[in-house]
Formats: sequence, structure tokens, C-alpha cells
Amino acid sequence: MSQNLFPDSFTPLHKALAGALTAAVLIGMTAVVQVSESEQAVVMRLGDPVRVINRYNPGVDYGNTGAGLSLRLPFFEKLVRIDRRVLSLEMERQQVISSDQQRLEVDAYARFRIIDPVRMVRTAGTTERLQEQLQPILTSVLRQGLASNTFQSLLTPERGAMMAKIREALDAEARQYGAQIIDVRIKRADLPEGSALDRAFARMEAAREQEATAIRAQGQKQAQILQAEAEARAAQIYAESYGKDPAFYDFYRAMESYRTTFANPANKSQTTIVLTPDNDYLRQFRGAKGQ
Repeated sequence: MSQNLFPDSFTPLHKALAGALTAAVLIGMTAVVQVSESEQAVVMRLGDPVRVINRYNPGVDYGNTGAGLSLRLPFFEKLVRIDRRVLSLEMERQQVISSDQQRLEVDAYARFRIIDPVRMVRTAGTTERLQEQLQPILTSVLRQGLASNTFQSLLTPERGAMMAKIREALDAEARQYGAQIIDVRIKRADLPEGSALDRAFARMEAAREQEATAIRAQGQKQAQILQAEAEARAAQIYAESYGKDPAFYDFYRAMESYRTTFANPANKSQTTIVLTPDNDYLRQFRGAKGQ
């Protein structure tokens, strides 16, 4: 036997009131919705967006954005939940041509955020559909950006300015969908495998070798200039020293000559030098009396 939900003492009026109260509670529960901090919700009333719960606002601190419990009209309003965080847009590996006619295999990605959820819902519907629509736009903008730059510019600081222009162009397109492009990056930009890659590497190697040769030549030039200046300065110092004390200068030069001749460790020959005691070369060994 089925159990009666209402006691036998309940009159039909009591049963009707209890049923109405239960229905009101159920309707009230469906009228309360919860929106987390990581999402924003567009309230659709009979297919038209009427308001946004927890809309992204860069000037509002986290925790004060309006997330939490909200009310809606049951059966008439539904919520379209949209991610409020920074999202990633991956581009499939594509082959593009640079301005110097180099075919490049490019992997790239973009970071974006939905800043106008109402426009996003009207143009794309969902976040997944938005990513599907932005992906070919990213590919087209990236192709146009790389087509106006050389392959070598991807390896220099010019790459930053180039990526900034690509981000601006993509952001202008994404704004039409209610999204903001935060950053665009190239993960890899490689030449296709084969003879074209070998020729490109050969050209790059030749260019680097020419640059290295020019740097070495400039270094040798600077070394010669510095050596000439140093020798001129040394000659000047010697001349000034000779003018101040000719006897000491003569003694110093003789000692330098003796060290080079007799005590040079690099001289490994067995050469014998025979000199008479009164030889003028040995005058410094005789002291002042022998001069």
C-alpha cells in the first residue's frame, strides 16, 4: 500500500495549502543561482540578454566583484555562464612565408579575456564557439604579420615590436566578439626540413662569419693603435728618465740587457759567450772604479 503524504486529519484546503507551499519552495530554490568568482553569467530572458552577474571589471578587487548568490525569474530567465579568467587560444602548426620568401613552420598561441559577455553571447554564444572563431583570425593575422618581416628579424629584438603589432591587429578583431587579446607569442618558428633549411643555415653561417671577420679586423686595428700609443708613451718615459739621471738610466738598461742575454729562461741553447774582463759590455760589473 502507498503511504499517504498528508494525515487523514488534513482537510482538502490544508492539502491544497501544503501543496502550494511545497511548489513555492521549489520555485524559490530554482530562483536562486550561484555564480563563482571565476565566471560571469549573462541572464537571458526569453532569448534576450538583460543583465550580467559578476561582470569583469579591471578596477574591482578580487572578492568584491559581485559573485555569490543571485536571483532570477524561474522558467523565464536562464544563465549563460562564461569564464572570467585569462584563457588560452592555441594555433595549430601552420606554414607561413616571411618577407624574404622563407617558408616557416610556426606554432603560436594567444592569451585573451572576455570583457563584454553580452556581445560575446550575441556573436559567438559560448566560450568554446568563441575560440573556434578566433583561431582562424589568429592564423590570418599572424600570416600577415610575418609576411612583412624577414626570418632573421624573428631572431633579433625586432621580434618584440613585431609581436606587439600582431597583438594589436588581433585585439581589434577580437573586440568585435567581446574579447580582449592580452598577449600573442610564437612558441616555435622553424624552417621546413630539407635543402631549404640547409641553404638557410649556410647563408646564416656565412653572414655570421663575415660579421666575425669584421669584428676581428676592427679588434686588430684597435690593438695596433693601442700598441703604438703604448710604445710612444714608453719612449717618452725613457727619454724623461734619461734626462733626469743619465747614469741610472744607463745602469737600468744594462741590467735589462744582462737579464735578456744571460738569464733568459726561454733561451735553451748551449751558446758560450767569451768576453775579456775589460770589455765595455761588462762595465757595470766593474763598478764605478772600472768605468
